[in-house]
Amino acid sequence: MAESGEGRFAPGEYLNLACTQHAELFDTGEPVWSAIGKIAPYLEGCDNFAKGGAEVSDRAWVAENVHLGDGVEVEPGAVLKGPAWIGEGTVVRAGAYLRGHVITGRNCVLGNSCEFKNCVLFDGAQVPHFNYVGDSILGHGAHLGAGVVLSNVRLDHGEVHVRIDGGGSIGSGLRKFGAVIGDGAEIGCNSVINPGSLVGRECVLYPGSMWSGVLAERHLVKVRQVQEVVKRRG
Repeated sequence: MAESGEGRFAPGEYLNLACTQHAELFDTGEPVWSAIGKIAPYLEGCDNFAKGGAEVSDRAWVAENVHLGDGVEVEPGAVLKGPAWIGEGTVVRAGAYLRGHVITGRNCVLGNSCEFKNCVLFDGAQVPHFNYVGDSILGHGAHLGAGVVLSNVRLDHGEVHVRIDGGGSIGSGLRKFGAVIGDGAEIGCNSVINPGSLVGRECVLYPGSMWSGVLAERHLVKVRQVQEVVKRRG
């Protein structure tokens, strides 16, 4: 389908492929989310998992089939299951849990009490506090506020569809698909991004957002809260 491949859902519409060492995951003729299904075979085909130049706490657990680039820091209590590829200068903070099939670029932050599985983070992506990132792609410099969840499974466990303008949808071909977060996007604290969502470059979602569907680049999602302050009785 042209719309999902070369058109509005092409990888280059959301991601700068020069900001990853793993651009071969992305085909310009396929929708950007197609890369999610390629992560596992791509990593399982690697045979050069190295750890030289990384600083790993003796209280962290790192599987043999995890690559750690130069300058990587793995703090106490982190668990890194393989296969996984962690780019140069990335910090894996205390309590981070990598369940396998995780790829990060250079100088990323994988934060405390965050869980990652089957995902790609481009250079400079930051996921620092209490986040879930499953079956998702984060672009260059994307940032998730504390408590952001990228939900990756429908309640009925069926194929994830991408909702498009006018009320239609496109089947992703994936049963597990969280989100594509474009370069430089900011997701506010405690937001939930529903399965099959795409957030364009340099978008900002206010804290507490509940987002589904496709958000064009450089847009804001504002959340307005009604609060009432009353004097206590008694």
